[in-house]
Amino acid sequence: MDLKTFCRKLWCARQQLILILAPLLLLPLIYFVPPKEGKCLYVVLLMAVYWCTEALPLAVTAMLPVCLFPTMGILPSKMVCQQYFIETNFLFLSGIVMASAIEEWGLHRRIALRVLKIVGVKPALLILGMMITSSFLSMWLSNTATTAMMLPIANAILESLFGNLEILKEKCKVKSDPEGEAQVKMHELPSEKQTLTTGDRPDVTDISDQKTQEEVRREAEYQMKVWKGFLICIPYAASIGGTATLTGTAPNLILVGQLKSSFPECDLINFGSWFIFAFPLMLIFLFVGWVWIAFLYGGLNTRLCINKHDERAAAEEKARAIIDEDYKKLGPIRFAEGSIAFFFVLFAILLFSRDPKFVTGWSVFFKKGYVSDAVTGVIIVSILFFFPSQCPSLRWWFDARAANTPYVPLLSWRKAQECVPWNIILLLGGGFAMAKACEESGLAVWIGSHLEPLAQVPPSVAVILITAFIACFTEFASNTATIIIFLPVIAELAIRLKVNPLYFMVPATAGCSYAFMLPVSTPPNSIAFASGHLLVKDMVKTGFVMNILGIMCVALAMNTWGLYMFSLDTYPDWARPLNTTSVTVLPHTLLTTNLTPTVLTTNMTG
Repeated sequence: MDLKTFCRKLWCARQQLILILAPLLLLPLIYFVPPKEGKCLYVVLLMAVYWCTEALPLAVTAMLPVCLFPTMGILPSKMVCQQYFIETNFLFLSGIVMASAIEEWGLHRRIALRVLKIVGVKPALLILGMMITSSFLSMWLSNTATTAMMLPIANAILESLFGNLEILKEKCKVKSDPEGEAQVKMHELPSEKQTLTTGDRPDVTDISDQKTQEEVRREAEYQMKVWKGFLICIPYAASIGGTATLTGTAPNLILVGQLKSSFPECDLINFGSWFIFAFPLMLIFLFVGWVWIAFLYGGLNTRLCINKHDERAAAEEKARAIIDEDYKKLGPIRFAEGSIAFFFVLFAILLFSRDPKFVTGWSVFFKKGYVSDAVTGVIIVSILFFFPSQCPSLRWWFDARAANTPYVPLLSWRKAQECVPWNIILLLGGGFAMAKACEESGLAVWIGSHLEPLAQVPPSVAVILITAFIACFTEFASNTATIIIFLPVIAELAIRLKVNPLYFMVPATAGCSYAFMLPVSTPPNSIAFASGHLLVKDMVKTGFVMNILGIMCVALAMNTWGLYMFSLDTYPDWARPLNTTSVTVLPHTLLTTNLTPTVLTTNMTG
C-alpha cells in the first residue's frame, strides 16, 4: 500500500481515530496536574477536542459530563444533571417558542417585505435593507432560520434586477472583441422562484439595447459582484443581530449562566441591561459592515445610478414591482398575525422593563430575586397555546346556524415541539455543567494562577486580544462550544488581574458571534455558501475585515457606554473575597496603565 492510499484511509477513519486516541493522549494530565484539577482538565480538553473536530455530535459531547464527572469523582451526578435545565434554558426555550409562533403565521415575511419596500431598490440600499431585516429578525428568531428565509427573497429580487444567474455567469466568460463588432443582448428575463413568484407579472421592462462583448463582460462581472454582496450580507447581518438580545444567540445565555455559577451576587446582566448595551453596538457594527460590503461588492458605485440610466431605472422598477406584488399577496393583517405581533411586542417590553438597572423595573412589585427573565418569557408564551387564532364572536353562541369550526390556538404544542432545538439546549446544559466543575474542582483557579504573566498587559489591550482570539477560534469551532470552553478561564483571569470580570467576559461573548471568514464557521455562513454562488476566497476576503471591524466596535463599546453601564472601572463586591474592601479604579487608569495584582492588593488593604 503506497503512502497516498494509506493517508486516504486515515482521513476516512479520522473520526474513529480521534475518538480512540484523544482520551489516550490526554491521560498524562491526570498524573502531572494536581489530582482533582487534572481530572477536570482532562474532561474539559477531551470535550474541547470532540467539539472542535465533531468526532461526536455536539449534543452527544455535551452529555459527557453526566458520565465522566461523577465517575471521576469531580462532581456528584445530582449536581451535574441539574445544570442541564436551569432558568437560563427556560429563557432560551421561551424565545424559541415565540419565534416558532411568528414563523407559523408568516409575520416575519411581512416584516421583511415591508422593510424592503421602505428602503427602495437601489443595490446599496437593498443590501442595507437586507441587513436591517436580517439583523432584526435574528434578534428573535434563530440566525439559521433568518438566513434560510431571507436568501430566497434576495435571489428573486436579484433576478429581477440582473436576469438569470447562470446566463450572467456565461456573460462573465465572454472574451473581449477588439473591433467591437459583435453584439449581444444584455438583459434576460428573470426565472421563476418558488418563494417570490415572478410569473404572471406585467413585464415592466423590455430591454433590447445592444452592447459590445467587452461592455457585456464588464457589466456582467459587476453585476456578479453585486449578487455576491447580497448573498454574503444576509448571514453576516444575522450573526450580528443575534448579539443584540440575550435570546438571540446561545453564547449570550451561557454568559448569564456562567455569571450565576461563578458570581451568584452579580445581577447586572439581564435582558434589559444587555439590550441597552448590545443594541447600539449592533447598530454601529451593522452600519460599518454595510459600508464595507457595499463598497467591496459595488453597491456604492455610482455607475449603477448614472450609466445607462434608462436600463437601470427599468430593472429597478421591475424589482419594485416584485416586492409590491408579493407584499399585496399577503393581504391585510389577519387576526392571528396581529395577535402574534401584540404578544411579541409585549414579550420584548416585559423582558426589557423587568429590571433595566437605569430605572426601577416592574419586578419591584414582587419579592426580590423571585421573578427572572425566564418567568416573564414562560408567562407570555404559555398564553399562545390557548389564545384563539380567529377573532372570537359572541354571535356564534346565539346563532344556531353558525358552523361549529374547531378551535385553533395561535400555537400548537406539536408545532412548538418541532421547532425546539434540543441539541442547543443540551449544549447549554453541558456548558453550565463544565463551568460548575471548573469552579468546584479548583481548575479555574489553577489555570488563573498560570496566567499571571498577562498582568503586564493593559486591560484595554487585553479586551482587544481576548475578542480577537475568540473571534479567530470560533471560525473553526462552534461558537457555543468556544464560549463554554473559554469563559471560565477568562473569568478567572479577570479575578487574577483584579479587573471587573465583565470587562473581559462581555467582549469575549460578543466576539464569539463574529465568525465571518469560513463557510463552516456558522450555519448561516454554510447556508449562503451552499447556494453555489460564493467562493471561499470571497468569504475570507470579506470576513477578515468584518472581524477587525467587529473587534474595534466591541472595544469602543466596552470603553465608552459599557464602562459606565456596568461600572467597569470598579472591582465589584460580587467578584472579590469577603475579607477585602471595594477598590475603585479610575477610568483613565483602567485604559492606560498596567494594573498588576500587587498594586491593586496594596490599594485594597491600605
